[in-house]
Amino acid sequence: GLQAACIKPELVCSSGTSASIKQNIRTDMLDHHFARNGIAVAHGTARFMDTHHITITMDNRVARTVSGDRIIIAVGTRPHRPANVPFDGKVVLDSDEMTSLARLPRSLTVIGGGVIGIEYATIFSALDVQVSIVEAHDSILDFVDRGIIADFMHQLCDRGMRFRLGTRLDSITITDGKPVAILADGGHIRSDILLYTGGRSGATDQLGLDACGLQADSRGRLQVDPKTFQTDVAHIYATGDVIGFPSLASTSLEQGRIAACHAFGQPVPPAPEFFPYGIYSVPEISTVGMTEEQAREKSIPYECGIARFRETSRGHIAGMHSGMLKLVISLENHKLLGVHIVGESATELIHIGQAVLNFGGKFDYFIDATFNYPTLAEAYQIAALDAWNRIPRLSGNMGPPSPVAT
Repeated sequence: GLQAACIKPELVCSSGTSASIKQNIRTDMLDHHFARNGIAVAHGTARFMDTHHITITMDNRVARTVSGDRIIIAVGTRPHRPANVPFDGKVVLDSDEMTSLARLPRSLTVIGGGVIGIEYATIFSALDVQVSIVEAHDSILDFVDRGIIADFMHQLCDRGMRFRLGTRLDSITITDGKPVAILADGGHIRSDILLYTGGRSGATDQLGLDACGLQADSRGRLQVDPKTFQTDVAHIYATGDVIGFPSLASTSLEQGRIAACHAFGQPVPPAPEFFPYGIYSVPEISTVGMTEEQAREKSIPYECGIARFRETSRGHIAGMHSGMLKLVISLENHKLLGVHIVGESATELIHIGQAVLNFGGKFDYFIDATFNYPTLAEAYQIAALDAWNRIPRLSGNMGPPSPVAT
């Protein structure tokens, strides 16, 4: 019968042992699902012998060989660690090491304004840690709608977070046991701990890819067919963070499903046109579809509708003073182009907009729909009505009615 081998994240470890990774990833629920579906799991360090055979070195140094007609590589990534950054696991850390802090620092410097850096920075800020963010670009989270980012940064600045944007990190020194970030513009930032988030690299360096005819890029990532997730070797697939953007747990799961269906000759489900992006910062950010900036770049006539969470009954009851939902709408056909949310439950609320987008729906849906009361989901209706009021020719509001003859 057809056999398939799946190289899982716990099968690769930079230290040569898999105990720590196995402890983090393995859960009772996963074990239950594996057992229920007849999946055998081998913990160890995996390496290709050829295009169909893999040797697995166990913790006790005993090696075994497995084979598969189809192979899926899903090893994930690890933090990128440049040689010029003095990582010591104590005061200069990568994002993986941040989960093992012995105590809460009083101050934190975060190098990098990407998703990981922003998530850690806002979490520690919410714990009353003084946080400074250094980002070489002029803005953070470039792929997110700028209106959402403006609101987001306003909330963070109100909490005392400091931003050094448009300036590059030159070097890091340790003075009196504390890290000092030296910036290219001459600035110095001293803190208890420094977190370096310069992206992530695919955990492929120990796989022996040359033995199976594959080659990773400079960041350890593999190229795949975006429809089937096949690599250059047709029977070897790759999914998840190891293939790059969007590097989300949700999309990685779907990629694995599509790859498995194709590998076993089952109908391949089409990938949805729109998928939500969730940033688990404090507050949360979630986005799906086109941003206002993208609509302008594509010369699409558009309008926006905005709702503040404080305008909803649920927000008023909960005492919310921040948070917003933004709709981007086509002026030509009323179709919803994008939904962008910052605030409480953003990653939950986004799925309503995702459904309407994937079904090609119009923003009128939110006006006609009945939402539970009180809920934050009412923000969709408020934002839709806000957009309706901005587009009089679409709403039919062409002026006062003519007098009735008597």
